[in-house]
Amino acid sequence: MKGATIALGELGGREAAALIVDGRLDDLFIDGAGALPGTIYRGIAGRPMKGQGGIFFDTPDGPAYLRQIKGISPGEARILQVTGFPEPGKAIPVTDRVLFKSRYGIVTPGAPGINVSRAIRDSDARDAILEIAHEEYGGADGLILRSSCDGADPDAIAEDIREMSALAAAVMADTAGPAEVLVEGDGAHARAWREWALPAEVDREAGAFDRHGVLDEIEALRGPHVPLGGGASMAVEVTRALVAVDVNTGGDTSPAAGVKATLAALRALPRQLRLRGLGGLVTIDPAPIPKKERRQIEGALRAALKADSVETIFAGWTPMGNIELQRKRDRPALADILRQEAP
Repeated sequence: MKGATIALGELGGREAAALIVDGRLDDLFIDGAGALPGTIYRGIAGRPMKGQGGIFFDTPDGPAYLRQIKGISPGEARILQVTGFPEPGKAIPVTDRVLFKSRYGIVTPGAPGINVSRAIRDSDARDAILEIAHEEYGGADGLILRSSCDGADPDAIAEDIREMSALAAAVMADTAGPAEVLVEGDGAHARAWREWALPAEVDREAGAFDRHGVLDEIEALRGPHVPLGGGASMAVEVTRALVAVDVNTGGDTSPAAGVKATLAALRALPRQLRLRGLGGLVTIDPAPIPKKERRQIEGALRAALKADSVETIFAGWTPMGNIELQRKRDRPALADILRQEAP
């Protein structure tokens, strides 16, 4: 089936949203058990963690950890934003560089200037979007017009800018008082509206996941095996320290088998990590490849990561010839949710 569909439903008793593109599950948002990314707190600073370069804050949802010490005194109130889902047993990751993100715009307190996404290349479209922004936005903070503005209704863009700028001004001024949740993070359905701006049919009716084959695709994600075609495959497995990816050529014994399997794995990997909700350190053991092919491998990997919606850094090659990535934890692990769902 050609085209895109957004299915809204629940998984494991949590709000969930699935993006199906050309009949295949492409992305999946599921609410975590704790604070949602994007949640904004007024947090109260504790004692600095000497030697760790950070400080814990008290919040209504438990301790939060900020990787910064300079300029912060114990007992100080500060506006903080949740950046991702915490690992089990660890503090909530937060930043004091707060962003107010919506479908069409991002307000950036402390970083003035109005900018348009580079993905919008047409100069007339950029000028029209900037004109709306200059008319509607009078704040001293920065504003980024997202790629979703391209072709969008000007009135919708204008309303979005007004709402986000008013929210940012109110929240950033609310610095006095005890630890408090100032803005709740977006749940899976709201996040889908915000992030999946492509033309799509939206199915909100009960049973949407089953109707569009989402549950079958999720079932396939329970195991580590990922077929890559031509007999090649990769295994995506989670350890306590990292996500391990092993690439195999299968029965192909041709001289180019290792390169072909590794290229296929790297192109498929961002989608697999998105759907499985995996982040942190990712170590890839490629199929056997000559060193002279590393530039081609790196090019394919960088292209795949650039097209991915989750921030991922290519850290480089290890002395043993493995590839290391550092990936943002912007969603809960699917395996944890499925375990909680099981009777």
